[in-house]
Amino acid sequence: MKRFEFRLHISAEQYLPYYRGQVTQVLIRLAEGQTVSFPANLLRPFVQADGIQGDFILSCDEHNKGASLQRKASR
Repeated sequence: MKRFEFRLHISAEQYLPYYRGQVTQVLIRLAEGQTVSFPANLLRPFVQADGIQGDFILSCDEHNKGASLQRKASR
């Protein structure tokens, strides 16, 4: 299983096109410089009044299928 760790800061206003379905993919750049995209609907459980903030882990199989997103546990 592949794992990608990253930090997101998306304001509530910036998130609107994703929420409305106008944007269906999220494109992120990892600290190593690699870019990864995933379905925008994976963000929905993490939306708060101020948008989406925090550290996340994206997991998928070796064929980049079956993506899941979880908030990274804070220490």
